[in-house]
Amino acid sequence: MIAVGTGKAIRLAENGDVDVILVHAPKAEFKFIEEGYGIERLSVMQNDFIIVGPNTDPANLKYTQNIKDALFKLADTESFFISRGDDSGTHKKEKYLWEMVDLKPNGDWYLSVGQGMGQTLIIADNKQAYTLSDRGTYLAYKEKITLSIVFENDHQLQNPYHVIIVSPEKHPHVDYILAKKYVEFIRSEEGQSIIKYFKINGEKLFLPN
Repeated sequence: MIAVGTGKAIRLAENGDVDVILVHAPKAEFKFIEEGYGIERLSVMQNDFIIVGPNTDPANLKYTQNIKDALFKLADTESFFISRGDDSGTHKKEKYLWEMVDLKPNGDWYLSVGQGMGQTLIIADNKQAYTLSDRGTYLAYKEKITLSIVFENDHQLQNPYHVIIVSPEKHPHVDYILAKKYVEFIRSEEGQSIIKYFKINGEKLFLPN
């Protein structure tokens, strides 16, 4: 098992270095399949994205009505924002959201760090900055940082995870039979139950599909 962001997971799969991937960036997933690298994209679980920030909330995101307003406030106030910048599913989502509102964040207030979610949360906490996080990682790091959730529950922030087997036609050495067994397991009653009841600090991280 290799834990990496979605972008790297897909590159590993394209190179035939893995048998199956569990990812959360639908647009990239469809491209991966359309180009013949993956087969049988199936739903596994979901959580959602949130914006976390300092308790002082200088951009007043807690009072915004939707994600568009939240992003405009971040840009207008030039409140310090940390981007993962690592081509992960979360980074892809962040880029999509900025594009959705026709904004191109740049300047001293916007810092791309090229790190995983946990490290990005720690950097944001050290700098008392905002960042986009998946809820699961935030809950896992909640006791280590002082940042709080300042924006949540927008339909644009849904975060579905899918499992995709690497195409044996593209890479004949792929262990399709074992990959298929794994996919069947995590989508089985037992696998979905593990996901449903997995908690950190009493908080559920994912909702099984």
